[in-house]
Amino acid sequence: MAEAVMSDARERAEIQEQLRAHNIAVAQPTDPPLFTAAPVSSMQPYHWKAADLARLLELIGGKLKLEAGGMRRTLRLANPGLPYGTTPTFWCSIQYIHPGEVATSHRHAATALRFVMQGSGTETTVDGELYMMRQGDLVLTPSWTWHDHENVSPTPMVWLDVLDISLVRALNATFFEPLDLPRQPVAQQSDRSFRQFGSGIMRPVDAKATRLASPVLAYAWDRAVQALEAASALEPDPYDDIILEYQNPLTGGSALPTIGTALQMLRPGVETQAHRHTGSVVYYAVEGHGAMTIEDQTFAWGPGDFIALPPWARHAHANRSSTERAILFQVNDLVVLKSLGLYREIPA
Repeated sequence: MAEAVMSDARERAEIQEQLRAHNIAVAQPTDPPLFTAAPVSSMQPYHWKAADLARLLELIGGKLKLEAGGMRRTLRLANPGLPYGTTPTFWCSIQYIHPGEVATSHRHAATALRFVMQGSGTETTVDGELYMMRQGDLVLTPSWTWHDHENVSPTPMVWLDVLDISLVRALNATFFEPLDLPRQPVAQQSDRSFRQFGSGIMRPVDAKATRLASPVLAYAWDRAVQALEAASALEPDPYDDIILEYQNPLTGGSALPTIGTALQMLRPGVETQAHRHTGSVVYYAVEGHGAMTIEDQTFAWGPGDFIALPPWARHAHANRSSTERAILFQVNDLVVLKSLGLYREIPA
């Protein structure tokens, strides 16, 4: 947007120093625009490739320690256009944990989730409830819940960590507390949420929401894929083909209040329409191959790749295989935009 035209520009400049002495300002012609015709973000589209990530994970796995007190062994997906984080509101990182290692217990104000990329057999405990993480599972860590992990399998495990830490930092609402034990005690009923909501279609008649996040600890991969396959017989979404959101069974809304999560299938030969929307997205390619066009760039992706989509960027998907489906897991901040009345979407 062009600089503002102000007939009193000279006068404004003349009084600027006097105002600044009192920490007061008036608009100047050289100020960056306060309002723009459409969203403008410094976040850049970016493609992290599986081969590079695998090599770097082996590097940190061999050289870095898993420290007590909260310091994990992770690769952070840093967006080159941002001073902090993967998108303006959340940070994605990839955690590597050796057999026998314990990621010690702590809690924080930031909401988090895990999506298992490789391996099966890590125990994760969230507020006393224990779950054995398996490849493809989504595990939630709502705000201010105690959580720890121990790899009890014979092989390393790798998972995606997502935290809304950029949003929490921007709001100056950061809190962190370590537990004085490596692992928290497990409740007598260690799988309560599964017993209450694990069927996916039934729930206790007197169930009440006690927090904004879903009461479900983990969403199993096999059930998520079955739901996606069932939905593939229905009318597709013009922009995302087959897409389902992980939901809170008590509210029907998003599983987490500040991080949206969805599983997306691109059927063989599909090319979606292009659109724009407010909010940012990070995609993880679970299986298959495809291409994503963001503005004037096209990223050809395969299993294990990540792609970051900035707010209001024109984008479209394609599966150029004639025989194989492709599946993407996505995290986004659309739930935040929708809750604030700031979500907008248009064809592009």
